[in-house]
Amino acid sequence: MIFISPSISLDDNEVEITAIRSQGAGGQNVNKVSSAIHLRFDIRASSLSEVNKQRLLDSKDGRISKDGVLIIKAQQFRTQEKNKTDAFERLQSFIKKATHVNKTRRATKPSRNAKRKRVDNKTQRGRTKALRGKVDF
Repeated sequence: MIFISPSISLDDNEVEITAIRSQGAGGQNVNKVSSAIHLRFDIRASSLSEVNKQRLLDSKDGRISKDGVLIIKAQQFRTQEKNKTDAFERLQSFIKKATHVNKTRRATKPSRNAKRKRVDNKTQRGRTKALRGKVDF
């Protein structure tokens, strides 16, 4: 089981993991060891609720294919295990971010004391500016 949040979890068979060779420089080791990880997560076939599926599919992420499959390539580390945990963490954070609902903002009014302080400050500022005028002898 992959736990995303207290209310959201995924089964292990919903995520497909394949090991591939990593790109870039790495010396002799790069041609022999498959240390990079390709994580594929089919959003439409997952056990997530329909609302969460739609939120994931509506997100403008380039890692989601036209078929609704999220592809995460993890090749930051030299070992396969670290890349696998990195891929799972990135999947968790992506799903958390897409399924998070912000609180609705409630409009508030300033208190009577705040209004009074604002007006007092304005009158004091006006008096200060009035003193800057020409002096009559």
